Amino acid sequence: MESEQKALIQFQEEHPSIESYWRSVILFGRNVASYKFALAESLLELASEKKTEITLDELAVPFSKNICKHIAESSKQGTSASSRFLDVCSKYNDGFIGKDELLSTTVQLGFNNVIDAFHIVNNQEIPEHFYEQTDTGRNRRIILTDNIYKLKEQPFSENYMHETEARWKLVETAWEMNVSRNLLNVQYSDKDQILFIDSKLRRKDVTSARDALNGYQKGKCFYCFDDISVDICDNNLCDVDHFFPHILQPYMPNINLDGIWNLVLACSDCNRGTNGKFARVPELKYLERLSKRNEFLISSHHPLRETLMNQTGNTPEARHDFLQQVYNSALQNLLFTWSNDQKGEAVF
Repeated sequence: MESEQKALIQFQEEHPSIESYWRSVILFGRNVASYKFALAESLLELASEKKTEITLDELAVPFSKNICKHIAESSKQGTSASSRFLDVCSKYNDGFIGKDELLSTTVQLGFNNVIDAFHIVNNQEIPEHFYEQTDTGRNRRIILTDNIYKLKEQPFSENYMHETEARWKLVETAWEMNVSRNLLNVQYSDKDQILFIDSKLRRKDVTSARDALNGYQKGKCFYCFDDISVDICDNNLCDVDHFFPHILQPYMPNINLDGIWNLVLACSDCNRGTNGKFARVPELKYLERLSKRNEFLISSHHPLRETLMNQTGNTPEARHDFLQQVYNSALQNLLFTWSNDQKGEAVF
């Protein structure tokens, strides 16, 4: 728990920004139900519509839509055995009730805890809020603050929706498969560039590797800190890069170089430009950065947390030794190191 809190503090305080606080809410909070993700996506949607003061009736429209969409794909949306609200969402999907009843129930039951708890991370309230509340009960409203609009003004602001959706899919898949956290195994498909969970029973494709990893790099290229996009339609779409080049796999048969611990997001210039990394070993300073990024991932609860620990070690010391050993072996085989000029401010 102490190491988790340390990673969280680094994530928030080393580069204090609105984006860091938002990502802390999405990535580092404990999850017992999917309401937080539905509310986050709803806030982003409403901000795009330039709405400021929002009634619960208005909030119920995108909130219930997002929940129903996910229930259609994965029926397990929380750790509780039952939920009256989620049951109503399922009935709506199955055509047993209409939209008016869905929205009415959403106002009555859907916001009972999530609005009050959204800004709580690691049992503490973050200092920057993305909305404030006014009134109580049925008359309760939320007032979007400037912070949510500042998010929308950031380069590649569409990344926030992709990151929230990816986090939601990872969590609900873990619930749905009902696999012990210690046995969860999130793997990467280089061909499809997606993360999938593999159990003894079945494989389930989960989400884009880009969407899942981007928040932990704060939307920046791992090497040069330039802004990157995870939108597949964007000309600045980032690459999923193997920190230790995949060409090393035959020389490291006991090391999974396709593991999440070895995957970073890089701009095309760093990965394959004129001075691109290609099949070279990043300089030692980048190894420290990889270690820090992985600790961010481990501070984010399952399934990425358990996968990283299974792949690299159960303690920070063990994980440090693991990376150092792989680095030494990689350098002995590939001989040359690589670095590139830093374009943006260091954020992790």
